[in-house]
Amino acid sequence: MSLDRRKFLSSAALGAAAAASIPAASIPALANDDEARSLGDGTPLPWGKTRFAVNIEMWGFGGGPAQNRIREAAKLGYPAVEFWPWRGKDLEQIRIACEETGIEVAQFTAWPFSPGMNDPKNHDKIEKEIAASIETAQKLKARKMTVIAGNDQPGMTQEQMHENVITGLKRFAPMAEEAGVMLILEPMNIRVDHKGHCLYGSPEAVHICREVNSPMVKINWDLYHMQITEGDLCRRMREGWDQVGYLQLADNPGRREPGTGEIDYSRVFKEAWDLGYRDYIGLECSPSGNEIRATERVKAADVWS
Repeated sequence: MSLDRRKFLSSAALGAAAAASIPAASIPALANDDEARSLGDGTPLPWGKTRFAVNIEMWGFGGGPAQNRIREAAKLGYPAVEFWPWRGKDLEQIRIACEETGIEVAQFTAWPFSPGMNDPKNHDKIEKEIAASIETAQKLKARKMTVIAGNDQPGMTQEQMHENVITGLKRFAPMAEEAGVMLILEPMNIRVDHKGHCLYGSPEAVHICREVNSPMVKINWDLYHMQITEGDLCRRMREGWDQVGYLQLADNPGRREPGTGEIDYSRVFKEAWDLGYRDYIGLECSPSGNEIRATERVKAADVWS
């Protein structure tokens, strides 16, 4: 059943009230025509246990500046957002939009792929970037920010590059600890999206963060990247759980919302919950249709017990 925006928004409160009386087993599956179904009376599916932060870079909400997208995310019931590098955005307008809607900034990217932490020549510049990003985090009341290892450096082995990342993070960790802002290191995938990146897969990222040994330096554990790189999502997540600082997702293939690919996100959400995760999970995926249908798919995936 299709949902138009007006009907979706006007019926949101009714859907939430109905949730308590609807057993999980009776929530309908996704429709064969690739649209997410609502409940039988046309109201939206209820939200489950997992808290999601919608990525306002990949969820376009019709375009416009970040503050407009934050307001649109709030209308769909999301409690938080995340975004990529903060430079070039109107931070004051973002702050106002968050304050007006009650939306939180779960995390943002501190700087782009360059400069890379894997080259010690960049560490002075990165220290300045981290200092400026901490100020941004404090302004927006964000508790985490993503940091990037960097693309391959000519003449360096992967081991050398990773050692340089460890050196850099040990240097930057006291800044994060003093500010109370967690640096979350994101391993990518090199098969599909980030060819030439120096950090991919969980074992290497876990090793780096364990070597740094700081409560404020952990992993941005992007399940989409992990699926492409290594699979075995639940076991790998358990093995590296002490270093998980944040979770992100997209289904694979396609980097769309849950329910459009091969990953059983209901199982993954339950695993994360059982491991004690209560923070936001970032929806770093592109909606396969409009944002309303994608939101219903997200909710449908968060049905487990």
